[in-house]
Amino acid sequence: MKKYKYIISSMVMLGVISASSCKKELDVKNPNSPTLEQAKTESGLTSLASGSIYLNGFAYGDGWLGDSFFSLCYGFHELLADDVSAQAANQNVNLVNVPDYVILDDGSRITNTQPEIANLRLNNTRDKQANNMFYYEWQNMYALNNAANQILALASTVPLSGDVATKQATYKAWAYWWKGYAYARLGSIYYAGVINNTVSVSSPTYVNAAALITESNKNLAQASTILNGITSTGAYTDLMTKLIPDFVQVGDGQVPTPAMFVHSINTLMARNLLANTPAKSMTPAQWQTILTLTNSGLQSGDNMFVGRTTTNNGFFSAGGGSVAANTSGPVTQSSFTISERLIQDINPADARLAKNFTQVTPFLNQVGGFTFGTRWQLNDAKLTPIPNNAAYQIADKTPGNQEVYIGPSYEENELMKAEALINTGQIDQGLASVDAVRTFQGAGLAAVSGKGLTLPQAQEELRKERRLALLFRGTALYDARRWGVIYDVSKGGGRTGCVVLTPGGALNTNATINYNFLDYWDVPADEFVLNPPAAGSAPIKNPN
Repeated sequence: MKKYKYIISSMVMLGVISASSCKKELDVKNPNSPTLEQAKTESGLTSLASGSIYLNGFAYGDGWLGDSFFSLCYGFHELLADDVSAQAANQNVNLVNVPDYVILDDGSRITNTQPEIANLRLNNTRDKQANNMFYYEWQNMYALNNAANQILALASTVPLSGDVATKQATYKAWAYWWKGYAYARLGSIYYAGVINNTVSVSSPTYVNAAALITESNKNLAQASTILNGITSTGAYTDLMTKLIPDFVQVGDGQVPTPAMFVHSINTLMARNLLANTPAKSMTPAQWQTILTLTNSGLQSGDNMFVGRTTTNNGFFSAGGGSVAANTSGPVTQSSFTISERLIQDINPADARLAKNFTQVTPFLNQVGGFTFGTRWQLNDAKLTPIPNNAAYQIADKTPGNQEVYIGPSYEENELMKAEALINTGQIDQGLASVDAVRTFQGAGLAAVSGKGLTLPQAQEELRKERRLALLFRGTALYDARRWGVIYDVSKGGGRTGCVVLTPGGALNTNATINYNFLDYWDVPADEFVLNPPAAGSAPIKNPN
């Protein structure tokens, strides 16, 4: 895969990167320093609007674990949600998810001598950027936001041919969607941030996470309004075909209609609410908002925003550009390994278990993590004989086969709807949505709706289904946080009844894990040192 470079503009992380002589969809003209001047033609604007989005947002990968946003940034989330573990030292991935302690079946306790929160803050300095977990997602999402700002700055000024109004609307909807996406991810993981709506200009006024989510929803609503006003679908589709790289336009990644695009927006707005509200604090009105949004959210036949591997000139590689790629294959050779806690949440009769996971010789050679041992391997469809069933395939390193969800998916929408129904007294209707997702992914399980499940039982079915159906889709940490799992035991967090394979090879089936992880991350030093908070700014360090 071609390596792309990025530049940092101004004094903060507002970089725009470009492809040099790759596919025309990702060609933003100047391989070193793309400017607005170079995009003042229709073809130049289209190239910029495609290339700068995908490369700024998702293709940073020089010198880190894997080669894209989907390998490292998604990887941090999956690590902290206890879906995977790591022994590699790249970017501290073998330390960021070590729990505070574990109590084993025999009552003995193993304690982490370098607790996660202290470790993260020790590395939040500019001279330790490579090991600073806080740095990477911030870098990508603000670069993505700046690229969208550039598109908006040009959309109404560049001379366009044909149906000018529809083309302008499409450029703007595209940019507002990605701005909404960027602020959604920033507000869902950082304790504070800045709102930047001018090209390569950053505000010194920091706002809290809730304000970032408000900004996300504002941009998403603007995109939705524009899309609902598009009447010339021909001009819209023609431009969207050029904005989305051609190799992505397969399967779920085909060009969405304006209505499908709005469905993605509604589902992301539902996620914004669900991901940032503790489950125990959700009100009936909030659950109703989730229902309203998901009822107009992604449907099973919709096209949506995804990434896909390709043989040449893509924005992430088949072999190292996703969590799935970096987890699949022999456990002794993979960067990530499957957590025992993930497997224990999968019904043994689920066809997705047989299709995607194989029990192997216990892997004990884990560096640092006393809960990192595993007996499980994620299958790679390229390497491993896979059971011939209809279940959803998670990992496939064959170029062109790995699909990564950038935005939300049908399954996520349906499971948010399920959760809202279950928690508003409509248990069987909610479980029917759980069943629908299992059917969609080929789980082959008997229906759980209509079986008289209690509220706790239904909530457990929902929890387990989200763990598997949305694996590696960038939502796992949000769930672990809103369900309280990552908090200290003294605050109601942790997990009991855990399967833990100790470094010595002892299999425990009733262990207690106290994770005590940071719920929202501090602003990275690479931002606040170069862009000090102005008077009146929100706190930039989580008080936890």
